[in-house]
This record gives sequence, structure tokens and C-alpha cells, in this order.
Amino acid sequence: MERFGLTKENWDQFVEWIWNFIPDLISAVIIFFVGIWVINVFSKALRKFFQQKDYDETLERFLYDLINIGLKILLIVLVVTQLGVQTSSLVAILGAAGLAIGLALQGSLANFAGGVLILFFKPFKIGDFIEAQGISGTVKEITIFTTKLNTFGNQLAVIPNGKISNGNVINYSAEEKRRGKIDIGISYDSNIKEAKETILEVINGHDKVIQDPAPEIYVAELGDSAVTLSLRFWALNDDFWGVHFYTLEESKKRLESKGISIPFPQRDVHVYTKEVNG
Repeated sequence: MERFGLTKENWDQFVEWIWNFIPDLISAVIIFFVGIWVINVFSKALRKFFQQKDYDETLERFLYDLINIGLKILLIVLVVTQLGVQTSSLVAILGAAGLAIGLALQGSLANFAGGVLILFFKPFKIGDFIEAQGISGTVKEITIFTTKLNTFGNQLAVIPNGKISNGNVINYSAEEKRRGKIDIGISYDSNIKEAKETILEVINGHDKVIQDPAPEIYVAELGDSAVTLSLRFWALNDDFWGVHFYTLEESKKRLESKGISIPFPQRDVHVYTKEVNG
């Protein structure tokens, strides 16, 4: 033992410390596994409780994640305390570690604060179709740090809550009905009145279009190669895109059947030649 710099007295003290530490270690391991089991049981009971109550789904998910994380942190504190670390020392260590982690994870703390703001002000909820940070999709999940969207192409988009809470959000599901705008160009030699009447016949013929307020159509622009007619209509959110796509396709068919052309951009190119004397 002296070869390793240990005297017999040091070795005896080390062995004694090991024997005294083993019961605490075993207790800490037992507390850890029992605590994990208790947390899992409590989490399942909490989930069932939320399912039985008619609470907002966003609030349920946020509270569930927050309570689950809080219980795990409490378990770690109990385990470390059982290993012999004094409470006062643990508080000091946690304070220093909290400061260091806070500085290192400022973005995560901002995302947590953003999640609280989303929960409090409720700009959207699970199931809403929104546009945020240039991404459009249906809200699938709101966690304490991120918001998950299912995009139109069924991709999963994960956006930090801090960016959402500090940015612009368009909630297309917030209102029961939605106003649509469709621009259709016709040639300059076409009859504007007839074209407007034809498009109105199309939109008014759809049974999902709201008639109060009634659809309207105006001359919106005199472009380079077309007269732009702008159609405005109202429809319920669930019916909006069906009405939109139907009107586009059917308007083209009806206009063409009446000899009203929908032009495309054109450019006239003039070529000049210069004779060169021999």
C-alpha cells in the first residue's frame, strides 16, 4: 500500500468510508428506481385525469410536461441528498449550476417563456391551421419549448416557442368563416360585363359559398396583357379550399365556352436590319 502513497491508517479510513457509504448508495439506488416508478404511475394517472376533464388540450400538454420534469428534478435532489451531500451545499451547487446553465441555455429559457406566453394568451391551439416563421401547418403539439406543426405535405415542422411568441402568427382557424380572393385575367377585347357575370354564376352556383355577404367581383387592374378581375367571396373554413379550386377550374371552362379568352403574358419583338454597302 505504501507503494501507492497510502499508509495502513489511510487504507483503513478508506475501507471504513466505503462500508459506511454502501448503505447510502443502496438507499439512493432504491430511491431512484422507486421514484421513477412512482413518477410513471403518477404521470399515467395525471394523463387519465386530463382525459376525463374537458380542459384545453394545450394547457393539459403543457402542465403534464412541466409536472413531469419538476418531479424528475425533485427525485434527483432526493437521490443526491441521500448520498450525503448537505442540503445547504446542494442549494449552493444548484444555484451556481443554474446560473451557468441559464447563461448557456438562454435560447431554451426564451423558448420556455414563449411557451408560457402561448399558453396564457392562446394565439392558437392544437388543431388550428396557422402560419408562423414562414411555415404553414396544423398545430400537432405544443410543448414547453417547441410547437410542432403538420405541414400541408405531412412533414413535421418543429418551431421554437421563443420565435413564435416574438413573431407574427396567422391563425386561419381562429374565425369560423374565411374570405377568399381569386384574380382572373381576360383579354382587352373581351366583354368585361359578360366575364363578370359568368364568374359570378360559377361562384353563386356552389352550395358551400356564403351568400351574406354575397360574392363580389371588380376590375382590379389594367395590366400589360390582360384586364384583371378580382373575385371576393366568403366560405366556412372547412369548405374554403374546395370552393377556391372549383371556382378557378370552372371559371376557365365557362369563360372559354363563351369565347372569352384568358391571355398569357406576351412580348412583341421587332427586328431591324441594316444594309451594309459592299
